[in-house]
Amino acid sequence: MTIELNREAIAQVAALPAVAKAAEVGSGLIALWPLIEAMQMDNDAKYAENLQVRITRAFARILTGEDVTVPDAEFVYEGADEIPGRPQNIVDALLAANDAYDTMTGYAESGDAELIIDAANALGIDWDSETAESVKEAIAAVEAQVEADAEADGRLATSAEPADVAVRFATALAVCDALLGVVAGDAADTSGSADGVSVDDSADVADSVAASAAAKVLPILLYVNELREQCSVPRICLTDKQILDLIEARANTSGADSLAATAEFIAPLAQAEWDKHREDVLWNPDEAKRQAKEEDEKRNKEALAAKFAHIKDDPNKETVEL
Repeated sequence: MTIELNREAIAQVAALPAVAKAAEVGSGLIALWPLIEAMQMDNDAKYAENLQVRITRAFARILTGEDVTVPDAEFVYEGADEIPGRPQNIVDALLAANDAYDTMTGYAESGDAELIIDAANALGIDWDSETAESVKEAIAAVEAQVEADAEADGRLATSAEPADVAVRFATALAVCDALLGVVAGDAADTSGSADGVSVDDSADVADSVAASAAAKVLPILLYVNELREQCSVPRICLTDKQILDLIEARANTSGADSLAATAEFIAPLAQAEWDKHREDVLWNPDEAKRQAKEEDEKRNKEALAAKFAHIKDDPNKETVEL
């Protein structure tokens, strides 16, 4: 499958209010670079670690269907291969998610489409051969067009101007939607069971089908994050529920414009993520401590004033001059 980046469609997506708002926030984040203060660089490194923990936790929740906790994800990110008192299948899913995440981090530099297949294998995602080949062909076509655009007229350059960020963001959204369409057909062929387990209850069947479909898109989400990085657009994170909701939102387009549905769904999440990222980078512990102290003093004064509000001054009391 060859993906053609339709400039008219991308321009329409870039002009969507939700995308424009996200691009405005993204612009403020991108403008901070290059970071030169040690504190900000350290904050950004911590944000990146936290982002991987959040993403791998979401992936493991989808892969297992179980309540994977933040401490679970943190322990495995820090190197644990077992967690006392926690199911081993949760740990194994987190290990697989981290392997896939680490595998895809090399894409922004190499542009190697084979990495997404390696990431899928790490996650235990079994795309059929036709789907895998279509994904690789699509990514190779995108890579060629990204490079051509960057050399030709800077559509995917590093400008922090909101309008430029919106175009790059819209381009990544278009690629994401197209690739989700590629794997969606493969994911739809679930025959009412997931991971080889037959399910009788209709609600369980629906849940297992949704989980199977969601699992098959996980490598796509990793790839698109790396494509954003390549195009100077910050990465984002979707929770497990948001991934399921994205799949449902696209399915509910009923043959209409799935790209618009994808963009409308992801853009507000990107806006919130980029706002958080900027706040994290600029966070200053001394300033935060000072503000917290001021807030505490303000609350104490207000509480004291409220406590004695019923006490009236005696108009006849003697004035004492100091």
